[in-house]
Amino acid sequence: MARVPSAVVAATGLVGGYGVARWTKKRQLGGAVLAVAGATAAQQWRSRAGGKAAGALTAAYVAAFAGSHPLAKKVGAWPAVLGVAGAVAAASWAVADRKA
Repeated sequence: MARVPSAVVAATGLVGGYGVARWTKKRQLGGAVLAVAGATAAQQWRSRAGGKAAGALTAAYVAAFAGSHPLAKKVGAWPAVLGVAGAVAAASWAVADRKA
């Protein structure tokens, strides 16, 4: 089976979690998408880059989610989500996916 880069998994979790929450009007469902993708990405990060890197990238993922909320008040919801997803994807690629 083809290997999905952890950068794609992480970005999809952030964008998909927001999209599901917005379109279904069920924040818990969006949170579930966010959590499943985050756990999957964390597992990939751990296996590809080690525990310290996985911890740092997981913290970045959570910070991106939290930071998208105040950022959305300044630039709008979708630009904020896409911006933080891009930042997490870039960090994930640089730390874990680039070596593969």
